[in-house]
Amino acid sequence: MTVQLTPQARPTQAPARARRGAHALVALTLATAAAAAWAVNYPITPQQRATAQQVAQAGVPLSELAPNAPDVYTVKRGDTLWDISSLFLRSPWRWPELWGMNLDQIRNPHLIFPGQILVLEKRDGRAQLRVAQAVSGDTVRLSPRVRSTELIDGIASVPLHLIEPFLNEAVIFNSDELETAPRVVAAQEGRVLMSRGDRAYVRGELGNQRDWRVFRNPKALVDPDTREVLGYEAAYVGAATYVRPGGSTAQGEIVPATVEVQSVRLEMGVGDRLAPQPPREFINYVPHAPQQPVEGRIVSIYGEGATAGQNQVVALNKGKRDGLERGHVLALWSAGRVVRDTTSPDKATLRLPDERHGLLFVFRVFDRMSYALILNVRNPVVVGDRFTQP
Repeated sequence: MTVQLTPQARPTQAPARARRGAHALVALTLATAAAAAWAVNYPITPQQRATAQQVAQAGVPLSELAPNAPDVYTVKRGDTLWDISSLFLRSPWRWPELWGMNLDQIRNPHLIFPGQILVLEKRDGRAQLRVAQAVSGDTVRLSPRVRSTELIDGIASVPLHLIEPFLNEAVIFNSDELETAPRVVAAQEGRVLMSRGDRAYVRGELGNQRDWRVFRNPKALVDPDTREVLGYEAAYVGAATYVRPGGSTAQGEIVPATVEVQSVRLEMGVGDRLAPQPPREFINYVPHAPQQPVEGRIVSIYGEGATAGQNQVVALNKGKRDGLERGHVLALWSAGRVVRDTTSPDKATLRLPDERHGLLFVFRVFDRMSYALILNVRNPVVVGDRFTQP
């Protein structure tokens, strides 16, 4: 395949060899930090911006490329930036450097579309991806920019369909607030359980809130290290809509409010608790490594399982107060086994080293805790497993 560069699309020259080494390491760190900063609207200095843009334009070292990275790739519907970057990179969260994107666009990675051709350029020991357009036959022309449109037309950063169901369902309450939340006290016609379309009767303050989430059996989440209660997690039951207020009869009897069940994950029952439905968020997550070292543990596995695997959700014992952000990529470590040294007369007890065996993607962050999706993993994940920066 022949590739033609437009003048505007020619890569910026890499920094002079004399300035590489320690300066390159600092620049790469700043680029990752800048990507993270834009993801949460943190201000950065003009110097940091200039350094980050320079690194992004320089690309990544060839040593960071995946062993079988293709020279040309055509974007398909259903692709994500994570998928594509995984084809090209050993560390997919470094995709802003590989793509050489203007860092002002990092929060808009949907500027890449199905059908576009991506060409991997290698020069001066570094690699970079460019967006190309078909010209004739097997010839493509690299484009200086890609068009902008709504998110629905472009590709997402990560598989949003894996995360979206948990945005309303997976909630960590800072206190045991569900204990005093509105509660289901009865169902129509004496039913024990309710499903979609049924009406439920509720006691508690509903105010003017129309849409509600319904939860069951809140449990305290305890830090494996400090034994501090970090929050409360409850099983998501479903959603309900406010129908009419409660009151009292002339004889002083209590009349509960009425809600209608809109959707169920579990059949709704007496005693289930209501929490307001928050506004829906439309987020295109940007994967990036934490700016600072971080270490923590898995507190719980969402759902009923004792272990978790790929595409399942886990709760972490770190949150906003610890510097975690949506989009952070974290490394998973399995605890080393305890074994006996059978080669020694003393049969000493040995603790094998922890082994890195997967990646987490943080998608919801609370004050003291976070939820993360398991992107990939070799061994089953259990409560107490460790995570760090990648």
